[in-house]
Amino acid sequence: MKTQVAIIGAGPSGLLLGQLLQRQGIDNVILERKSGEYVLSRIRAGVLEQGMVDLLREAGVDERMDVEGLPHDGVELAFDNRRVRVDLAGLTGGKSVMVYGQTEVTRDLMAAREAVGGITLYEVDNVQPHDLETDSPDAKPYITFEKDGETHRLDCDYVAGCDGFHGVSRRSIPEGRIKEFERVYPFGWLGMLSDTPPVADELIYARHERGFALCSMRSAQRSRYYIQVALDEKVEGWSDERFWDELKRRLPEETAQALVTGPSIEKSIAPLRSFVVEPMQYGRLFLVGDAAHIVPPTGAKGLNLAASDVNTLYRLMVKVFKEGRTDLIPRYSDTCLKRIWKAERFSWWMTSMLHKFSDEDDFNSRMQQAELDYVTSSEAGLTTIAENYVGLPYESLE
Repeated sequence: MKTQVAIIGAGPSGLLLGQLLQRQGIDNVILERKSGEYVLSRIRAGVLEQGMVDLLREAGVDERMDVEGLPHDGVELAFDNRRVRVDLAGLTGGKSVMVYGQTEVTRDLMAAREAVGGITLYEVDNVQPHDLETDSPDAKPYITFEKDGETHRLDCDYVAGCDGFHGVSRRSIPEGRIKEFERVYPFGWLGMLSDTPPVADELIYARHERGFALCSMRSAQRSRYYIQVALDEKVEGWSDERFWDELKRRLPEETAQALVTGPSIEKSIAPLRSFVVEPMQYGRLFLVGDAAHIVPPTGAKGLNLAASDVNTLYRLMVKVFKEGRTDLIPRYSDTCLKRIWKAERFSWWMTSMLHKFSDEDDFNSRMQQAELDYVTSSEAGLTTIAENYVGLPYESLE
């Protein structure tokens, strides 16, 4: 098999990159270790920045999003038994976010790829990139993989590693060629999905002495709630009743009283970490999304950062294949990292301001309180949150 761009990973970043390239006539093949059904079963975030919404429109997968998605012009911070609204649109010149589940984004991209005849190979094993970096100008990379018990070879010009934190792409880079930056947080998020109407029209980020809480949604009738828990907690220890009771304790009284409870559809616990690798490129391999960086979910940057990587790599590949601009290839990593570190800072800051870190750290608690008091009483502080939440502008390669 031969293609121009081999994409490892059929999550939303791999599918979005494939769809954008396909529409430009750039041939690509996607390899995915899991089944399509498994990919769609993963419950993930659902807040899309304006930049990602625009990119989905460019990819031609906006029809269902425009019908079912929920545009949000604001977000709320809750603390000291009160709620403060951050006017996203008013503070950023009309920008907003779209609440539309990552599962639905993936479903739309799968359907679009099938419609244009793009090749996606699911349930492939032992994926291994080769010859990613070579001194020979004529040598090109290739990927070996197993499908239905047979070994195959995929020759390509470039490889996009969109296979996540645990994927093979980053592990294919020799030791010493990249540097890792990481911070692991001493807590996780217990998330619950339920077919109940959201408690508010906009997301609520709550700081409480018992721990952080987030009220989110997937639609007008489906809610997604989170509470901060210790890393040693198990999902099995949290009944629906216990979850709802704890969530109510962490919300302002008026909000807790308005909460509509019901049976859970899904529960899961996710650890929190900040993680970045530099550079995001090795020879003809480009790391995209979670393969190169992880952010805490506070601030909703994970999927959106992957989309900004896709935007950079997509425009780079168009320049390479349409204009012969191979001189731009070395700029990929630096271009992506400029935006990534700003998003890492925002996610770290929001996490630090809203979570309970220790029962003994009274100083840190007072600093959190002072920070919240300042940013919610200052237009400059509110603007900082708004600008980062709707998404900073995409970086240009030139």
